[in-house]
Amino acid sequence: MTLEEFKDFVKTGKPLDTEEIHQFMDRMSGEARRITFHLNSTYRTPEEVRSILSELFGKQVPSTFRVFPPFYTDFGKNITVGEGVFINACCHFQDHGGVTIGDGSQIGHNVVFATLNHFMEPEKRKMSYSAPIILGKNVWVGSNVTILQGVTIGDNSVIGAGAVVAHDIPANAVAVGVPAKVVKRI
Repeated sequence: MTLEEFKDFVKTGKPLDTEEIHQFMDRMSGEARRITFHLNSTYRTPEEVRSILSELFGKQVPSTFRVFPPFYTDFGKNITVGEGVFINACCHFQDHGGVTIGDGSQIGHNVVFATLNHFMEPEKRKMSYSAPIILGKNVWVGSNVTILQGVTIGDNSVIGAGAVVAHDIPANAVAVGVPAKVVKRI
């Protein structure tokens, strides 16, 4: 299986349940761990961080992209960031289904992007499925937020610290809580 074949497959939303898919995911996870261990092992200049993340993402990241390591991912090849994005320390990206972060967005400490989920039925629980996470422009995600698969957060929105975002959040909104709910328009 190639990377493009995998990305095309996850867009279907079908279960990730074949041996070929599991072997591909294991290989990609090994590569992502190798690169992130290297990134997180010592101090890196901002330029070095961007160079390593370009390798991890499989494409050149913007020169305005800033990340404070450590940074964690178990895939890495399905992350897209816009201009002027900032990601604070200790964030976790489970990006199999795709994570897109729009221009000017800011991500706080310990944020989790979880594009995979498991089925509820006990007999299917070992199977997973994915859906993308999309953040619009100028989104601010507070510390310790978890964003679940299939969520889109609109431009200029703010997600309060500790929230669990399980559903779409419209543009120009403040959402807080577990599950996250819109409490204010901006």
